[in-house]
Amino acid sequence: MTAGAGGAGADRSGADGPVRAWADRTSCVQGGRLAFQLTGVRSGTVVVTDAVTDEVRLSAPVTAPTWTLDVPADWPSSLYRATFHGPGGPSPFTTRVPTTPIPIPTPTPTPTPEPEHEVWFVVRAARPGAGSPILVSVPFATWRAYTHAGQPGRGLYYTEQPDRAARVSFASPGGGPPPERWEEGLLRWLPGAGYDVDFCSGLDLHDGDELLSHYRLLVVNGHDEYWSSEMRDSVEAFARRGGNLAFFAANTAWWQMRLEDDRRTMVCHRDAVTDPLTATDPRRVTVEWSSSPVDRPENTMTGVSFRRGAGAWGEGMAVMRKDAYTARFTGHWVFDGTGLTDGDSFARGALGYETDACALEWTGDVPRATGTDGTPASFVVLATADLRHWRAYGQGGAATMGVFRLGAGTVFNAATINWGSVLDDDPVVDRITRNVLDRLSGSTPGDAWEVAGEPDDVRALAVCEGVLFGVDGDGALLCREPSGQNLPWRRIGQAPGVRCLASAREAAGALPLELYAATDDGRLLRRDPVAGPAEWHEVTTVPPGTAALAICDAGVFAVTPHDDTLYHLSALAPSSPPAAPAAPFALEPAWPWRALGDAGGAVALTTMNSRLWAVTADGRLRTRLPSAAPSGDGEPAGTGFTDCASPGPPGGCQALAARAGTLYATGSGGPLRLRRGPVL
Repeated sequence: MTAGAGGAGADRSGADGPVRAWADRTSCVQGGRLAFQLTGVRSGTVVVTDAVTDEVRLSAPVTAPTWTLDVPADWPSSLYRATFHGPGGPSPFTTRVPTTPIPIPTPTPTPTPEPEHEVWFVVRAARPGAGSPILVSVPFATWRAYTHAGQPGRGLYYTEQPDRAARVSFASPGGGPPPERWEEGLLRWLPGAGYDVDFCSGLDLHDGDELLSHYRLLVVNGHDEYWSSEMRDSVEAFARRGGNLAFFAANTAWWQMRLEDDRRTMVCHRDAVTDPLTATDPRRVTVEWSSSPVDRPENTMTGVSFRRGAGAWGEGMAVMRKDAYTARFTGHWVFDGTGLTDGDSFARGALGYETDACALEWTGDVPRATGTDGTPASFVVLATADLRHWRAYGQGGAATMGVFRLGAGTVFNAATINWGSVLDDDPVVDRITRNVLDRLSGSTPGDAWEVAGEPDDVRALAVCEGVLFGVDGDGALLCREPSGQNLPWRRIGQAPGVRCLASAREAAGALPLELYAATDDGRLLRRDPVAGPAEWHEVTTVPPGTAALAICDAGVFAVTPHDDTLYHLSALAPSSPPAAPAAPFALEPAWPWRALGDAGGAVALTTMNSRLWAVTADGRLRTRLPSAAPSGDGEPAGTGFTDCASPGPPGGCQALAARAGTLYATGSGGPLRLRRGPVL
């Protein structure tokens, strides 16, 4: 049988009382053993239920004070609930499974009863990642933090009560989900939506590098407020190595906590004055993550924060059903298949009871994250909600849905605790959730070229001094920020007859940091790289038919697609040593262009990380070293164009630019696209 009863040393000296139970850990592997402790009962029964599917997995007799569950190897990885009863039958506490969140009373110091006969735990996969690329974390630390709220010395709440506890034990009764069950909506939706996922306790992420290494995507769900330093280190390292994160949650990583006693005790002083580590290890002091002396804003991991979010508490939670998101960038892959357009409302009822947001600045109806609060520069705002009126119910603020890059990984954040509550009824929320899970788990690989703007007619691109410049079909010179946000182009002048643009990267030898252009009539022009009016100056000529330029290694490279030739013009005097610039501006009209050989089919060209990058007419993304030696004339091995692992942008490419490891491209009538980290 899969369960064993342990009765040695059981207390049989008095009558049975209220049943209380707990487990020695919050998770157990398939085929492993999990020990439970019981009080208030001589003998009784236990029912173990899969809390996600409501399937009863086991019913067995128990005797106090211990009971051990031998977890069958064929039990699915899931969240489970062990419910203990005395000999008289069910406990007076019943397990509630509400279909919608239930408003909690306004916080007061009055003790509240807890279902202490229930024990919640996770069964982890014995072979992590073998059955699913998705790992779902269950926030046991937050559940425990809210247990025994208002009971002096027993609970971490309420925050400002002087008699609240600073440390609580997982090896004690209670610690299940709060009455509202913020996590339940998503957890119950997953199997019905066709997703087989693995589960872990949030405590398993403490030193979780090995566990996470087996997955493509970590899902953080609902209300995951308490994180240890080790949890953040593991999760952030997972993302930087190429793992992905999806936060269908809010108020995430608000408090730093510590785990002691082999993860059986959670410590959270919430006060640097009373935390003894303030003097010895300030980075692990249990205060808000953004507070001194920790100074590690949660935005750097999540993109957003409750500092700018909103909260509706007590009876004010009813306002949650009234507000919705406004879509701000429906061209992004997150909105694929939703049918939304920018400005549409969606996810009504999903906002609350707490939300996360970030500092924004606006260009018309398009928001952009400023980064002043710790939000990464790559953050793309997808949707916003103005919740300043929630001040009447608790905390006024906002909600900001977005996506960003963390190292080699992608992070999505829905920025609300209550996201899962509308999954069964809102097809847009359903579709967004599927898009995120499918793309970030790798089950539906997405196009590496992400949309970064609206469809346009930009035919030339270059980035210089942190500004993305473009030229449209009418010969107007445009500019915008080089980012993934759908920012509009701004007209700053004219670029008559300009066919392509280029710019020198920082420390590009003899060439100053300016904007360069090749014209239809064969001239090479230069201009100050300012986002405003400036004059064009003629420098020299370009090879006839030049359609793409790049500047690298103290020289200019040009492509003539009609004869598939790559040319080079050195900024160093022909008789000078390679390291010696000839003049402050060293491109002299009399200096010759040299044909280096074939251009590898390139129709667009740029420079990134001291390499040339090209897109071909047939859609290939290619790269080569910037060797100035003609083919067959001592050119180093490996300097010809090489195909990359992924193709060029969909729909063709007529202009290419680069900045900080990111390629930007436009095609005829298509949107601006970007691709981060091309792979050879």
